[in-house]
Amino acid sequence: MIDTHSHIYLPVFQPDLSEVLQRASDCGVTDIIMPAIDYGSLAQMETLRHPDIRFHEMVGIHPCEVDGTRCNLEAMLLAKGASPEIVGIGETGLDYYWSKDHVDAQKISLRQHCKVARDLGKPVVLHNRGSTDDLLDIFDELQDGRLAGIWHCFNGTMDQARRAIDLGLYLGIGGVVTFKNAGVDVVVKELPLDRLVLETDAPYLAPTPKRGKRNEPSFITYTAKKVAELHNISVSKLDRITSANARKLFGID
Repeated sequence: MIDTHSHIYLPVFQPDLSEVLQRASDCGVTDIIMPAIDYGSLAQMETLRHPDIRFHEMVGIHPCEVDGTRCNLEAMLLAKGASPEIVGIGETGLDYYWSKDHVDAQKISLRQHCKVARDLGKPVVLHNRGSTDDLLDIFDELQDGRLAGIWHCFNGTMDQARRAIDLGLYLGIGGVVTFKNAGVDVVVKELPLDRLVLETDAPYLAPTPKRGKRNEPSFITYTAKKVAELHNISVSKLDRITSANARKLFGID
């Protein structure tokens, strides 16, 4: 099983990191893909080790970290992203929930991330909060057939999902699909399995029955069980399909 979105490198995991990783391994997690948050993320990622889990790094600046003051972002993304160890670009995107003070800077950053991902032939991971139309419009603007990626933490409508898929995006399904009144389950039930990947967004958005606690990669099993139930298939079949999707997208052997 592949967790396609985990910030397992953050300090919140340091006190019991070995136990967290062992629980993930015991649950069948073989690969963890780690989107960056800021310039310091790569150094944190490089310290992770476990004999049965492969860690895959990404490079990017989270939209909530964008304030318009960073220079040479595109050059940095190109330089770092060209490394074979980097499997994707991000996370990037738009976030209108916490603040609209730097919307223009977020859009510039998003375009830069997408251009680099397109030029390097690597997927881009998109954060979206309260910004779906703008996010998809910018992705559409830059889509020339080479751009691929994930709408991370998908929580959109069926029409938005169809548009995202038509644009070349996969949909990252996380703990929100297990929330009773979120309504995401109704949409996910109708989504094509060949465009879905599983994620945790650890340490955030823990699924039911762990909601409100620190999320961790082992909790992906709760999300997998829910999605399998929605599609009336076994968890093992869902794992095969979604893991194959992730391997294809990120170029993981």
